[in-house]
Amino acid sequence: MPTSPSELAGRVTLTDLEGDPHPVLAGLRAAGPAVRVPVLGAWLVTGYDAAVAVLRDARTFTVDDPRFSTAQVVGPSMLSLDGAPHARHRGPFNRAFRHDEVHARLAAFTRAEAGRLVAAIEPHGAAELRRAVAGPLAVVVMAEVLGLGQTDPRTVLTWYDGIVAAVQAESAAPGRGGAAGGTAAFGELASSLREVIARGASLLAEVTGPLTEEEAISNAAVLMFGGIETTEGMISNAVAHLLSSPAQLALVLADLSLVPAAVEESLRLEPAAAVVDRYATRDAHLGGAAIRAGDQVTVSVAGANRDPAVFADPDVFDVRRASAGRHLAFAHGPHFCLGAHLARLEAQVAVETLLARLPGLRLDPRYPSAPRGLVFRKPPALRVRWDN
Repeated sequence: MPTSPSELAGRVTLTDLEGDPHPVLAGLRAAGPAVRVPVLGAWLVTGYDAAVAVLRDARTFTVDDPRFSTAQVVGPSMLSLDGAPHARHRGPFNRAFRHDEVHARLAAFTRAEAGRLVAAIEPHGAAELRRAVAGPLAVVVMAEVLGLGQTDPRTVLTWYDGIVAAVQAESAAPGRGGAAGGTAAFGELASSLREVIARGASLLAEVTGPLTEEEAISNAAVLMFGGIETTEGMISNAVAHLLSSPAQLALVLADLSLVPAAVEESLRLEPAAAVVDRYATRDAHLGGAAIRAGDQVTVSVAGANRDPAVFADPDVFDVRRASAGRHLAFAHGPHFCLGAHLARLEAQVAVETLLARLPGLRLDPRYPSAPRGLVFRKPPALRVRWDN
């Protein structure tokens, strides 16, 4: 007897979604593009077309809801607003994150920093790449963007860790005081950013005017959050996918111009941000699902990116996949990732530098490298070796 969508969804556990969610997501997608999953307390959208519909329709599926925990820690920002307020917060940042601006201002800096980080590990023949390259590169580039280039990267990372922990605590137990540490970290970050604004000649100084100082700082905090967490994951996942796929790695080593395509295919196969939350403002239908006003609607980017209706052989890593660019790893619609061009630049430069500088780069078989995480997915550690 066939299992109903509700019975299938009722069996889903957080362990399923944090480990290897893809078989479960495929089963849910086959049952319907949106299914209510009790363990999440939300509708989980796994179909590509349904995901696009939700992400495109900010009037029906909004981020502007008290349950959106980031705003509870850093205040209102482009991440937690919709409509005209969202456009007002995001608009002043748009020019700085265009493709041409990003490459003119940050390409040389990113290459130099990636080279410095790889040179530091090159003599050793082994390293854990998340903490040695991917994370530090994301931190130092984002510090440069925000005018914090003179601040010790370890200090920036401490602020970031505090804010992330507070957002997670607020999400798990709203209003119970778990965000206190993050409030302190955000206060220290805000103090440094006020000094950046006062000095002038920086991105934050430019946007202060259209935005208040407090609004500029709140948006800087969410840019830092996205710019570190997801970029570290992008780099780690791309390297892991290549090193786990000898035939694809050989193609890229023979032609490094395939690195951008490899990064896009990695984003499709395992997006660093696996889910995004929205909240229904009114009753709506999504596929066969009857969404009620107030319901949480969680888009599984990981699920949509493996929809076989859009991506043939969706579980296969193929650097020559023509449709890879249709992935939703940077979301879609009004909240399409502002920093997509910068994140792509960092990931491409990191992968190119690692492959060019570390001959025989390979996974260390003594350690697991599979990505994990419910919301943000990346290897807990990425241990590799190479030939000296």
